[in-house]
Amino acid sequence: MKGYLPLENLPLWIGFVFAIAVLLAIDLGVFQRNAHTLSLREAALWTLTWVGLAMLFAVGVFQHLGKDAGIEFLSGYLIEYSLSVDNVFLFAVLFRYFQVPAPYQKRVLYWGILSAVAMRGIMIAAGAQLIERFSWVNYAFGGFLLYTGYRMFTQRGKEPDPGNSPLMRFLRTRLRLVDRYEEQKFWIRQEGKRYATRLLLVLLLIEVTDVLFALDSIPAIFGITKNTFIVFTSNILAILGLRSLYFLLAGVMDMFHYLTVGLSCILAFVGTKMILESADWLEIPPLASLGIILGVLAVSIVASLLKQRQETLKLKKE
Repeated sequence: MKGYLPLENLPLWIGFVFAIAVLLAIDLGVFQRNAHTLSLREAALWTLTWVGLAMLFAVGVFQHLGKDAGIEFLSGYLIEYSLSVDNVFLFAVLFRYFQVPAPYQKRVLYWGILSAVAMRGIMIAAGAQLIERFSWVNYAFGGFLLYTGYRMFTQRGKEPDPGNSPLMRFLRTRLRLVDRYEEQKFWIRQEGKRYATRLLLVLLLIEVTDVLFALDSIPAIFGITKNTFIVFTSNILAILGLRSLYFLLAGVMDMFHYLTVGLSCILAFVGTKMILESADWLEIPPLASLGIILGVLAVSIVASLLKQRQETLKLKKE
């Protein structure tokens, strides 16, 4: 399968981008008018809505692009959505560190996701061009995924310290900053000068964090398929539900003890697959890849829930 869809399928690209733009505009114009804390019920409904839209899109992919493309879309979506859970963990760390008021978190996540859509589109286009032009890029991506899987496994359970990061020090020296919140404003004017608020600082950290995560997730999806339409749509549909996923999972992240282990195994699997297929040593069918990804996720989630149950029972006995 070629990296790009044929030109006659250009309406699919235009239609998808237009639909995403409409959804984001509705979200901004209707649901962002008033700052309020997203309740657990609202978060669950929005999460189901975004997942439901992705599954409807998957049905369309199966019907119009074929079985293999549909399976590749589901695999890419699962990888990106699962890796988003780690994103949620870092968002929670940033919001807690900077004491972001709950009603403002939704606005930060909205603009963070909006910029992520644009940045990932650029990164996917660049990645596709590199793969098309240089065959060695497949090996580089595969090796990078193996390293990322190893790093994720060895660093699990370690909470980052945003205040001491090089990025934080860089932003503090480059921005004219008032270290406080001014309602939902990113910028304010004082004495004729423009100042960034703490909310803008958090937004920039969220955006950079997402770019770093994209360096893992985009090569992982290229390891599943070289069809850039599938890579782009699975990636974008997964991150559009990231905000509601945050409000749904932020309070229960500690329950997923082994999810990071599962994600590291998935990245290692995809990296290995990419290298083996690039060397023409072994080709893993799309359905088998999807089964492995689903199996690893299921085992890690079930194991996490069992451990949580054991810890709860132990606390009750004590």
